Amino acid sequence: MQKQIGAIKGARDFLPGEIHKLRYIEQTAVRVAESFGYFEMRTPVFEHTELFTRGVGDTTDVVQKEMYTFDDKAGRSITLRPEGTAGAARAFLEHGLFNEPLPQKIFYLASCYRYEKPQAGRWREFRQFGIECFGSSSAFADAEVISLGAAFYDALGLTDLKLEINSLGCSVCRGDYLATLREYFNLKQDKLCPTCLDRLERNPMRILDCKSPICLSIASKAPTALEFLCADCKAHFEKLRECLDGVNIKYVVNPHIVRGLDYYTRTVFEFISQSEKTKGLVCGGGGRYDGLIEELGGEHIPACGFGLGVDRILLAMEDFDFAFPERPKVDLVLVSAGKKSQLKAALIAMKLRREGYGVISDVLERSVKAQMKYADKTGAPYTAVIGDDELESDRVILKNMKNGAKCEITVSEFTQDFLTAILSDCFK
Repeated sequence: MQKQIGAIKGARDFLPGEIHKLRYIEQTAVRVAESFGYFEMRTPVFEHTELFTRGVGDTTDVVQKEMYTFDDKAGRSITLRPEGTAGAARAFLEHGLFNEPLPQKIFYLASCYRYEKPQAGRWREFRQFGIECFGSSSAFADAEVISLGAAFYDALGLTDLKLEINSLGCSVCRGDYLATLREYFNLKQDKLCPTCLDRLERNPMRILDCKSPICLSIASKAPTALEFLCADCKAHFEKLRECLDGVNIKYVVNPHIVRGLDYYTRTVFEFISQSEKTKGLVCGGGGRYDGLIEELGGEHIPACGFGLGVDRILLAMEDFDFAFPERPKVDLVLVSAGKKSQLKAALIAMKLRREGYGVISDVLERSVKAQMKYADKTGAPYTAVIGDDELESDRVILKNMKNGAKCEITVSEFTQDFLTAILSDCFK
């Protein structure tokens, strides 16, 4: 016997008994996004590596340590997407969506890939619910993006989350901030990790996002971007707070949020779990990235959005003992006895499926007893046994598996009789 092959470390299987939980979260995401006027976009799972080095930033942990990058057969450097925004921005630019009425409001549900240590809330393959609003520089757009995220969590019943917001300023005021930040970290060089020493000259803001405990401790006392905001950025941040207050969304200003990607300007935010088991787990966040489209070769088009981790959301909901909708069940199990009846059952099943019903018919050629035992395990509300006698008499017994009630219908008009029976007083 050959050695069994397991899943790659950091990837997970969603089995039939639990996939309905993931689907529920995704369907809720679609419903909420569309209620805000956002519509779906799908982009390839792989892109040219340059898209992420230019868009995400070559000093980020994502680009330096976590990307799945390889050369294809033509020698091109290809990367599995580590996040959704860069690909969405590339598609927006490549397909000329900037020529359409603005803002362009899109959402996506995408699998993303990062090589990092697998642990609770972190997988190497993970799912993201993301939205992007291209074309508005107004703080109202930032507030709408945050409101959509809050509405999504509310719809899922996740009330134990804290929203934290911050502003990183713009190119006008960030220069002074970076100079001050570099000066601060220069005095701590002997304590910084090798990665942060490299970041010190290239982009000292990335030190604020380092996961090293020592670097984190040093960064916690560093100057904050809020102290250096220009008049326009201050006004934008105050307007954002006014908008959030106006729609009754609670938040905390956390001046230490920087997010892990270089494209952010001005607004950044995170939704953080407060429940006992998952406390501190970042369920997702986002912000404004007004320079991203330019960085990718386009004109200046302001934008904002978020990426929320579906796997982390599921973890938080399970910790919250959320009552997910039940796993979908088929409507009917057709039990057959004999070759002729099996063919008839298969034909009836196909007709009912075309009418929108979920139907199981036997494909193992088992005994009636075995088929009934299986039918009971499926949880299907109805069963019907079709044998030679039933075919000859054109009569079959439809059984309600919940209360044991029975109803006689015809084999020849099974599809119509089945619908009539389950809608009538037969089983009531």
